[in-house]
Parts: sequence; C-alpha cells; structure tokens
Amino acid sequence: MNPINDHLWALNRRQFLGNTGIRLGGLGLGLCAASSLNAGDSVNSNRMHAALPGLPHFAPKADSIIYLHMNGGPAQLDMWDYKPKLAEFYDQDLPETIRKGQRITTMTSGQTRLPVAPSMFKFSQHGQCGTWVSELLPHTAKCVDDIALVKSVHTNAINHDPACTFVMTGSEVPGKPSLGSWLSYGLGSESNDLPSFVVLTPTWKSGAAAQALFTRMWSSGFLSSKYTGVALRHIGDPVLYVQNPPGVSAQNRRAMLDTLGALNQRTLDQLGDPETLTRMAQYEMAYRMQTSVPELTDLSHESAATLELYGPDVTKPGTFAASTLLARRLVERGVRAVQLLHRGWDQHGNLPRDLRSQCEDTDQAIGALLTDLKQRGMLDRTLVVWGGEFGRTVYSQGTLTKDNYGRDHHPRNFCMWMAGGGIKGGQVYGETDDFSYNVVDKPVHINDLNATILHCLGIDHERFTVKFQGLDQRLTGVESPVVVKELLA
Repeated sequence: MNPINDHLWALNRRQFLGNTGIRLGGLGLGLCAASSLNAGDSVNSNRMHAALPGLPHFAPKADSIIYLHMNGGPAQLDMWDYKPKLAEFYDQDLPETIRKGQRITTMTSGQTRLPVAPSMFKFSQHGQCGTWVSELLPHTAKCVDDIALVKSVHTNAINHDPACTFVMTGSEVPGKPSLGSWLSYGLGSESNDLPSFVVLTPTWKSGAAAQALFTRMWSSGFLSSKYTGVALRHIGDPVLYVQNPPGVSAQNRRAMLDTLGALNQRTLDQLGDPETLTRMAQYEMAYRMQTSVPELTDLSHESAATLELYGPDVTKPGTFAASTLLARRLVERGVRAVQLLHRGWDQHGNLPRDLRSQCEDTDQAIGALLTDLKQRGMLDRTLVVWGGEFGRTVYSQGTLTKDNYGRDHHPRNFCMWMAGGGIKGGQVYGETDDFSYNVVDKPVHINDLNATILHCLGIDHERFTVKFQGLDQRLTGVESPVVVKELLA
C-alpha cells in the first residue's frame, strides 16, 4: 500500500530494463514483477476495481457502506440525548462545574449569560430495546432495534470546516483521503459500470443558511485520483457530459476512446506514470456510465410500495428521499461506498422551526432506507452510518424563550448511530452528564468510530497504511484509536 510500489508494479519489462540496466538486483525485481501486474493487463477494468492484495484482512460483515452525513451539527439534545431533568434548569446559567472552563466559540463567548435551554420536543421509548427518541423522528424510531446509538462521540474541532474534514478524513489537516476513498482504494468495487465511491448532495427544505461542502470531504488526498468520490448532480444530467452530444454515436465514441487509449498506452510505455492508468480507466468508466447512470436514476421499475415507503419527494430529483433510494440502488449494483451529505443543520437560532423542517426532510427516507435494505436482505451486508461533525450546546445562543432558542457548536459530545453489517442493533452506547455537555461513560472518539467502520468491512485499521511524507498514514491517524467491540454483532 505504497504509491512508490504502485509505480514500480506498473512498469513493464522494457521500461524497467531501459531505466535501470540489466543488473542482478534488477533481474530479481523483474522476476517479482513478472508474477504480478504489468502495464499490459493493468488497464483491465476488473483490475482497476479489484481489492488490494491481502485485503480484506479478515472476513467482513459488511460489503458496502452508506454514510448519511448531516452537515452543520445536529442537536443531540433535541433528537437523541434525552435529558428530562433539564426542565428544572430552564433559563439558569450553565453551572461552571459543568462547563469547567472549556473552550466555546466566539459566537457565544461574548454573551453575558449562557442560559440552559431544555429541549421543547417530547421523547418516548421505542422498540424492544426501549431507546428514547424525539418526536421529530417517528420513522427512524421504528428501526431502533436495528440501530446502535452512540451518545458519547467526541471530536477535536469546534468549527465546521476542520470538523467536517476531521470526521471524513480522520484529520483536521486538509489533503488526507476521505473514508470512501480509503475503502475504494483498499477494497475496490464489485461493479465495473459504476464508480466504487459515489457522493450525493441533496437539497434541503428548511431554507436556513448552510455550510459549504468542500470536495476534500470526498477527495482521495494523496492516493491516486481514481479513488476520489464521483459526485452525482441533482440538477440536469447526474454526471456532466454523460450523454453524447448531437451527431456523435456510440460507435463514434467507442472509436475515439480506442484511439485515445492507444495514445495513452504509448505515454504509459514511455513514462510508466500510474496517473496515466487512472486516465485510461476513467475514460472507460465514463463510457460505461453512459448506460449505467441513466439506468441507475430511472425509478420507473421501483414498485409503488417502495416509492410510497420513501415518501412523496422520492420522485423529485435531488431531494433527500430520492438520494436515499439512489443510495440503495448504488450498493445494490456493487458500489462500495455511498456518501450522502445533507446540509442545513447549523441551527444557531430558530432551532425549533429549522430542526423540525430538517427532520421532516430526512426522517421518513432514513426509516425507509433501513426498512428497504432489511426487506431485501441487504441490511446484513450494508453498513449504514448517521451523524454530523459535532453536536450543539445545552445553553442558548441568543435570546431564550419557551418556544424558541438556538444552540452553538459543541464538540465535547454528540450522537451518531450505526446499523446493518457487523453492528449489534438495539443498544445505546455511552452516556453524558445531565446537561449533555460532557461524556461520563464510554467515550468514543471520531477515529474510534472510523476504526470500527473499517473493522465491519474486514479491515484492520492499524495495518491499512500508505507511506506519505515520511509517515505510515492511515485513516485513523497516528494515535491509538480502538475498535468499539461492544458495538459489533
């Protein structure tokens, strides 16, 4: 798992002997290369989507992942972290014994008070497991017996850009590969007609301002660019220029690509650059996507019962409902990783109104996705992850009233959940204090969660490395994250 080695393996005999001369060491390495890949077969589509040698490290419980990222930071207090005692502290200042002098953002650090704002939403228990869920999530609540809710997630960053970069790449420093890119690189794909890593960025209804989505959240970083997530558009063609222009037939396109492939092969023979392989493979993938993408987005063959399950927005391209159904169809067709990023969860003010709108936009579709996967026998092999980049504060940002409040960023604890392949559902893991401000039991760092995700897909995060800038880089960083084994089935 080393870019230098990738380059060496891609050399054919003529390149190798021409560049290094006929020496004993060169002959030895040439013999090794003869048993592996050469430039002649490396453009084969199956090879481009194959897993790395030795991966998965052990039998995986999940074959694919659907990652539902609620961009902006969902308020855990109003959705998952039930704190009934907070009603007694309404409009009282957050006790210093709870805050403990911890850093807060500049958006509330200048307030004269930090008034406690209990959730105005009702909670009730659901499923055989009895998990407490907000009234905002009636559809997801029906699926809690399949969900492992983690209430004690914490992160390093307190602002959106570094926090989003961190949750998706395991580092606040830009330039690292995203989770989906790591999986695409290591495990490849079972589909030759669709990319191994696909990104969906649906619309949102709340009308609230939303944080920008940076491509680094699905970038391949220092890995080859072929592992970057392919973002499907929700307006117009899902992929730009996927259709041939007027007057260009499929036969003409095929002839053009064959000629272009021959020219690229000459470049590869001369230079042996792995990025030339990427270019050749991506041209071929684009050609196959001219057929596979229209078929993917055509929902006419979905049953009326399935469409009804996802809700009335499912037939509107670009909606969250349509995107979740596409996510199911993508993994059904062998795509390894689907990343769905829904914006508008940054409720610094007017939280009751905007959070309700966000949940109405997503809840039915999420419940439908879990139900649909389960009905088709796919949930056991598909890992579904839900979460944001951090949580929200217990105290109100701005004016607090009985029916309105806002919440600031809070990285100390927030809720995420996992369901499906490799996960033991019907459980709540970790606990926070009575103010949902600090973890008091079983803390889970973001990279602990990433290590657990990799484990479900058959990867030992400590052995899944790439040499870059003098380090054995990995998704889970250079510290010592652990797989949360209690979450595993």
